[in-house]
Amino acid sequence: MSKRDLKRELSGLYSAPREPVLVDVPDLGFAMVDGRGDPNAAAEYTAAVQALYSVSYAAKFLVKKATPALDYVVMPLEGLWWADDPSAFTHADKSAWFWTMMIAQPDAVTDEVFEAARSKAERTAREDAVSAAVLHTRLERFTEGWAAQILHVGPYSAEGPTIARLHHFVAEQGCALAGKHHEIYLGDPRRTAPERLRTIVRQPVTC
Repeated sequence: MSKRDLKRELSGLYSAPREPVLVDVPDLGFAMVDGRGDPNAAAEYTAAVQALYSVSYAAKFLVKKATPALDYVVMPLEGLWWADDPSAFTHADKSAWFWTMMIAQPDAVTDEVFEAARSKAERTAREDAVSAAVLHTRLERFTEGWAAQILHVGPYSAEGPTIARLHHFVAEQGCALAGKHHEIYLGDPRRTAPERLRTIVRQPVTC
C-alpha cells in the first residue's frame, strides 16, 4: 500500500515554477514552534527544527500504528519570517529576525495524537535543548488565503533577487504585501549542495 503524500495532493502549493504565480492557500494544520535569532547561529533554531521533526515522525508512527491504511509521508520544513524593523531583512541583520518553524500535518493528527507524539518526542530527546523545544511545539490551524509564490534554486543567502521579483510581481497584479514572509524548504541543506537547494518563497497578499 502506497503512502499518502500531501505534497502531491497539494501540488499547487508544494511545487512552484521559477516565475511568480498567485495561489489560494487553504486552512491547514501545522506543528509549530516559535523563536528569534540568526538561523545560522542560534542554537534555539537548531533545537526547534529537531523538535519539529521528532514530533512529526512520532505522530506519523502513532497514526500508522492505529490505522495502517493512513500511513503518510512527513511534509517538508517551512518557516515564517519577520522582524519589528523591516530593514533588518534588507541589511541581513539576522539576529533581529523572528521565526515560526512548522511542518504541515494531515487531519489524522488530532490534538490527542499530537499530545501523545509530543510526549514521546520529549522522552526520547537526547539533548535538553531539544526536549525544551518539544514542550513549546503546538498544533495549530493556519490560513494564508491568496499569496504569490516562486521557486528559488540556490543558496538561501542568494534569495534577494528572487524575493525582489516576487514583490515586483505582486505590485504588477495590483496587490499589496500582507502577512509574513514564508519559505518552504524542498531540499535538505545537510545533503544537498547549496547551488541545488530548492525553496518555495511565498508572500501573502491582498488584492
